[in-house]
Amino acid sequence: MKKIIALTAGLICAGGVFAQMTPEGLWRNIDDKTGQAKAEIRITANSAGVLSGVVEKALIPSPEPLCKECTDDRKDKPKLGLEIIRGAKKTEGKDVWEDGKILDPENGKNYTLRMEPLEDGKKLQVRGYIGPFYRTQIWQRIQ
Repeated sequence: MKKIIALTAGLICAGGVFAQMTPEGLWRNIDDKTGQAKAEIRITANSAGVLSGVVEKALIPSPEPLCKECTDDRKDKPKLGLEIIRGAKKTEGKDVWEDGKILDPENGKNYTLRMEPLEDGKKLQVRGYIGPFYRTQIWQRIQ
């Protein structure tokens, strides 16, 4: 009986750790230039495991509430509720999500995306590339 209880407890704990090693959840993004928290982004997966991320809450008011600089279907859409992450997929055999795009709604630029959970999923390294140039932010998990 003690073995069953110990095994069950171990599986529950292991499941909790495993579940956190994914970008899915609610994140606070930290600006790589100022170090300030800017927004809360919810990342979800569709049935095929492809990730998307939506701005749920702005922590710093934007002087422009619409994505005026966007050049695709998000042009002139409110930044609050805007899908800024599209198409990220898990790399086979790694805890890395790539092949998607991330939008900077301040300048309208789409970056090639790479995300990797850090510190047992408590943080998320988010890197956006345009050619050889990139920006990296470390986001903090809220839930």
